[in-house]
Amino acid sequence: MIPTVHESRDHRGYGRYTLTETEHGHVWGVCAAVDGLFGEPQRGTYELFGWVPGGVEVRGWVGSRVWLVPDDEALEPWLLEDAESPRQFPGTDSLVLTGLDDYEGPPEGHRGPVRVHDGHQWLGSCREFARVLPPEQKARPLVLRGLAQGDRLRAALTKGTRRALDLEEAALEIQDDQGEPLTERLLWTQVSAWSPSSYGTVLIDLELDGKLFTPVPEYARPIWERWLAGPPDTLGAWVGLDTRRRLAWLDLVRERACRRARRDRPPGQAYELDGRHLTDEPGLYLALGEAVNGPGGYFGGCLAALDDCLGGTFGYTAPATLLWRDAVTAREHLSRALTADGRPYDLFAEVLDVLAEGGMHVTLV
Repeated sequence: MIPTVHESRDHRGYGRYTLTETEHGHVWGVCAAVDGLFGEPQRGTYELFGWVPGGVEVRGWVGSRVWLVPDDEALEPWLLEDAESPRQFPGTDSLVLTGLDDYEGPPEGHRGPVRVHDGHQWLGSCREFARVLPPEQKARPLVLRGLAQGDRLRAALTKGTRRALDLEEAALEIQDDQGEPLTERLLWTQVSAWSPSSYGTVLIDLELDGKLFTPVPEYARPIWERWLAGPPDTLGAWVGLDTRRRLAWLDLVRERACRRARRDRPPGQAYELDGRHLTDEPGLYLALGEAVNGPGGYFGGCLAALDDCLGGTFGYTAPATLLWRDAVTAREHLSRALTADGRPYDLFAEVLDVLAEGGMHVTLV
């Protein structure tokens, strides 16, 4: 007899992964393992002609958020996330940048001069740019192994028509080894195949078309494996990571926090922040999160999110005090920042202002 997964949210006993229809919330199925979760996302590629460096070498990983700012002030800047520069073309003055395009991308038909910055410093400029169409890549399928089917999925597979096998938008909900919600990945689910599973005679392996699924980057796999085992039980488990991996850690901290209920503490709490490792923006928010909510804790991932956390439901009630140790490290590394269009601002001072407005009295030492 094939096990049935009923449409209850309490299904943690079946496996780590739950495929849930997003519009109405019914469960397609639950499984213990997924192939294709990690991989290399499709990246946009740009060639920047006449590249003039801004005093720093642009090679390898460039930054988590790299902005291309047109000289034409009537045009908005656009964003490359997780940007890399794999190479310069030999014998040319061109630079290649790749990254995950934001939803808008460059203005239609624009090829004029742009300046490039990473949110902290200007990296350089070019006289024109062109988007390079990458070679066609075959998307890897996402395979849910050892899947216990829900009633609706069983009916769709029994029908077997193209329309029935288009499950539309779904969320792959992921739990840690303690059975607690960690994160989810949204995807458009088109069933391409299914077969009996080696995980059990009454289970199936369900193959989904991977064209509209963005895999978790391979560099983040060790971070995910660490969090899938459960949250850290000591402070500062992230301090040895570089900025790219600290950001992957922060993403999981935020997503886990948004899926957990938390009771706010009474006002008058005294917090202490270890500022020795605040050499980048992700480190700033990781340290703040742990100061307020302990190991693996979350308390904002940007200025707007920090302001939200100060308003309640994330463990904090105003007023409170914060003793910020080794504040000189954050002041040194975070005082010079750039907005999307390249205007300078002081991120360290902005954070102090937001904390003060939220009723957190900060002492810097």
